[in-house]
This record gives sequence, structure tokens and C-alpha cells, in this order.
Amino acid sequence: THDRRSGKTGLNAQQTIGIKMTATRKELDIEFGPINENNVEQLRKINDACFPLTYNDAFYKEVVKRKDENLCKFAYFNGFVIGAICARVEPTQLKEGNPGNSTSKRIYIMTLGVLAAYRGRQVGHKLVQSVLDYYHKHTQSSSTDSTSNDVEDTVHQLSISSERRQELSQVTEILLHVQISNTDAMRFYIDGFQFEKGDMIENYYKRIDPPHCYILLKKLS
Repeated sequence: THDRRSGKTGLNAQQTIGIKMTATRKELDIEFGPINENNVEQLRKINDACFPLTYNDAFYKEVVKRKDENLCKFAYFNGFVIGAICARVEPTQLKEGNPGNSTSKRIYIMTLGVLAAYRGRQVGHKLVQSVLDYYHKHTQSSSTDSTSNDVEDTVHQLSISSERRQELSQVTEILLHVQISNTDAMRFYIDGFQFEKGDMIENYYKRIDPPHCYILLKKLS
């Protein structure tokens, strides 16, 4: 995948997903952890193992600079990194090259990768769901419910800035690009998360064949 807006080169999760659809095995009990300057090389190893092209240093520097463990995180099993997701909030673009509505934003999934030995065990699903849960938790009504007294949830609610909460309130969709031949990735998102297959973009990828992709999109509000 070539993310032309940020100059990153490599195969994104939206291209190969880093997850082949395999027979479902026992679900793994995983933990999440942040990506930072001390462990970002682990992300590079995950990407190198999952994707046939290489991300340049700018990609990893951007992930570290974001310092957003809610959108960019590792999946750990028994203390070992076995997968990762990297996403970002960005302005919605109506069409490629069109800045669109500057007050409307979206979550863009940059990469999703799971090591081959751990695929088919709900790791990728949990990584994507964690991003969706983060969005919903901080955009839902402030009215109390049965879980509103949970101290841990309350602390987490206060842990994000009002600026970030405002940013999330402007998010209307979550989106990614998938190579047209990657039926596994399309099935993962469409069947697992009710994404919809949108327009095809010709020649989106510069170094893989076929070079065309589909937009996969899920409306959030």
C-alpha cells in the first residue's frame, strides 16, 4: 500500500489485512499496549512479517509522534507482541484529492497485522473492535447508565483531553482501502464489522498488482 498523502510505502492492513482467513481456533485472551519510541521496532517486525513491502521510517516516526495508544496499539499474548493496529483521525475527503468538509472527520485504518501463528483466534477482530469501542465510549451521551459508576471507566473518560473528545465528536465514519483481489480482507471487515464496499479507485497502489483498490467504509454517526 502506498499512502500518497503521507508518503508512506508498504502494504497496509487494508491491502492484505495481515490476517488470512483461517479456520477459527480457540480465542486468545490478549492485552493491549501502547506503541512508543522504546518499542516501535516491534511494530516494524510485525509489519515486516505480515506485509510483503516495507514501510519507511517516516511511518514509524509518525506513529510514535502521535502518542495515541487508543488508535495505535500492540496486541500482547503471554507478554509477547503478536499483532498491532495503527489508525488516525483525519479530515473527511469526499473524493481523492478533495479536502471535503473540514469540520467532518473520519478514523482511517492505516495498518492491521497479526503474526501468522496467531491468526484465526480473534486477535485482529479485538484490535479493530477496541478502536470502535474507544470512539463510542467518548461520543456517547453523558447521561448515566448501569456502568456509569465504574471507577476505572470514569478515570479513563477523564484521561482524554477535551480537544480529543471534540475531535471524536466530529468523526462520522471509519474507512480503509483494500486491494481488489483481497477477498479475505473484505470478508473480515464486511462480515465482521458491517463495513460497506464503496467505489473502486484505479491505480491506487504503485508497487503491487493489481494496483486497484476498493474503499471499505462504515458510518458511525
